[in-house]
Amino acid sequence: MRIAKVIGTTISTIKDEKLVGRKLLILRPADEKGKVYGKPYVAVDTLDAGIGDLVLTAHGSGGRQTDITQNSPVDAVIMAVIDHTVADGQVAYQKG
Repeated sequence: MRIAKVIGTTISTIKDEKLVGRKLLILRPADEKGKVYGKPYVAVDTLDAGIGDLVLTAHGSGGRQTDITQNSPVDAVIMAVIDHTVADGQVAYQKG
């Protein structure tokens, strides 16, 4: 699992039929405080996450283990929206 922040959305009218009706969000890797780094990537949203949300993602074959993404050409999937994180005994991130 990896932490990422939702930074945008993407629309694709022509895509594999197994992705029709799936929301695709643009993410950037983030640390436990929600600070982004690295290059953006696209993930299938299974939970109705929104821009600004800190999320947990699964990648590779793990990304194809949800009911929604099973047997789909998916490399990354949002599988949890983070409410808060605690690091070194202190709250590092709090949603909203």
